[in-house]
Amino acid sequence: MTEVPLDVHPIEAESYRILRSRVDLSALPPLSRAVTERVIHATADFDYTTDLVCDEAALAAGVAALRRGARAVADVAMVASGITGYPVICKVGDSLAIRLARTTGITVSAAAIRLAFGEAGPGAVWVVGCAPTALEEILRREVEPALVIGVPVGFVGAAASKQALRASRLPALSNVSEKGGSAVAAAAFNALLRAARPEKARPERARPQMGRGEGGR
Repeated sequence: MTEVPLDVHPIEAESYRILRSRVDLSALPPLSRAVTERVIHATADFDYTTDLVCDEAALAAGVAALRRGARAVADVAMVASGITGYPVICKVGDSLAIRLARTTGITVSAAAIRLAFGEAGPGAVWVVGCAPTALEEILRREVEPALVIGVPVGFVGAAASKQALRASRLPALSNVSEKGGSAVAAAAFNALLRAARPEKARPERARPQMGRGEGGR
């Protein structure tokens, strides 16, 4: 069974030991397993064993992008705050995003994606954990991503937006059900970031490039 990386806290190591005593994910490809275990670790929800839709090639593309220093974009502040050791673009708190949402009749989260698109450009890793409208905007923008982590949560539009992401054939990580959330999105990104870096590297927490507020869904 794969060992927990040496640079983790003993509590985290014990958490992984307990997790692996309850579910055996060793048959999964390496990145799919890393992401699934980290999401379960973050949520204590074993339903993600079957709920996550992992594509190993897409996850590998995401890891390669992070190694190149690709831009990362988050839909809301909670996602950006949960990502450790990597700069994140998050426009949801910008006054321009609020004005754009008012003038165009879209949510603040969708407006933030429009603004981030101009800054991030192609080849970015997009991380959506809260707002289905943000994921829908990514699909409309044709952003040419390295990877889209699309796991928004909610009863209105969440499952449908994730289904649309899978149908788009973009490189993606998603889940089937209405569950998800900022913790899930950040956990998936952090698992890929850990895979992108040597175990001995222990980067300091990077401050997200964002304003205040979560924005509309």
